[in-house]
Amino acid sequence: MPKMSGCRLVLLLTVLVACSASSGFCAEGGSRQLVSPRLLKHAGLEISWENELPIKKDEHLAKLFLLGERIYAISDRNYVIASDIENGNIVFSRSLGPEGIPLDRLTLYGDELVVVLGSTLIEANAQSGTERKTTQMKFGIACPAGRNSSFLYLGGVDRRLHVLQAKDRVQVFEAAAENNSAITSIIAGEDFIIFATDAGNVISIVPDRPIRLWQFDAGDAVVGSLVRDGGSIFFASKDTNVYRVDIDGPTRRRLAWKYQMPAALEAGPQVTAQVVYQYARGKGLTAIDKEKGSTIWMLPEGIELLSEAEGKAYVITKDRTLAIMDNVEAKKIYSVNFAQVSRYAANAADAKIYIGNESGRIACLEPANRGSR
Repeated sequence: MPKMSGCRLVLLLTVLVACSASSGFCAEGGSRQLVSPRLLKHAGLEISWENELPIKKDEHLAKLFLLGERIYAISDRNYVIASDIENGNIVFSRSLGPEGIPLDRLTLYGDELVVVLGSTLIEANAQSGTERKTTQMKFGIACPAGRNSSFLYLGGVDRRLHVLQAKDRVQVFEAAAENNSAITSIIAGEDFIIFATDAGNVISIVPDRPIRLWQFDAGDAVVGSLVRDGGSIFFASKDTNVYRVDIDGPTRRRLAWKYQMPAALEAGPQVTAQVVYQYARGKGLTAIDKEKGSTIWMLPEGIELLSEAEGKAYVITKDRTLAIMDNVEAKKIYSVNFAQVSRYAANAADAKIYIGNESGRIACLEPANRGSR
């Protein structure tokens, strides 16, 4: 065997050292992991699964989000890849809708995926992604659809709530705010429907008729999605407040609290069992006590909650780090380098953290040994 020159030996050692020092880019098996397992271990986290999605080299991962038991990855060409949240296995991958129109208005009802693209309503099988029905509406659709067992609820750009029979898509009635304001969010239940507007109205009607049950008025437009949690509705307004409104019977509502943020709001809150998390541009993420409406902590560099577990909040920051916040002690207890992470899915349901990058690598992280506890 020929002898290795001193120069080549130094070069090889340099490459090996660089691999071991990087944050997962020369990990075991030659994979390009998003985050170093060593760094995660120090933070009490581990990789549950990690996959490379089948998107083209000149295509980019645009969005990651959770719906039901799936994590959906959408490329900048509206190529949709649905993966099982437990193991990362791909359930289906296909194009849904033409390129050029952002595909970000999806609703899940049972095994039906309701997709809104401009004025087009696509209903697809949530297991296979195959289109069941495509309906071209006579109006543009302004927000994600609402759905219950009997009806589809569409907020039109004409400032009307259009109610269609689920079985045949025949419109049965319309509803609107008295001030003719635009609809920004819809919650569809079997017992009542709630929609919000850009004038700050939150209106509840009966599911099958344009009969108002109650109305609550915030100071300005409701932004992002309404969140229903038991008998409470949480939402954010451009008046800088986060609201909790309790539903006291079919026709009554009560303001439980409102929390003023230090800036105008552009997105809705995330709600967990005990905490409401709200982001304000330029001011960071605030954790609010769900029952009292009081401050738990504020993280100026925080952008969004990624998950929550056992009194800890896992927050992505503008500096591309994962900040681990102690909700009891109200302080940051650890941070992890997330330099390679540019996509993430908000998860207010459990401890799992879903992250990705533009090239289509996604991963699921969770607290180490969580399954054995």
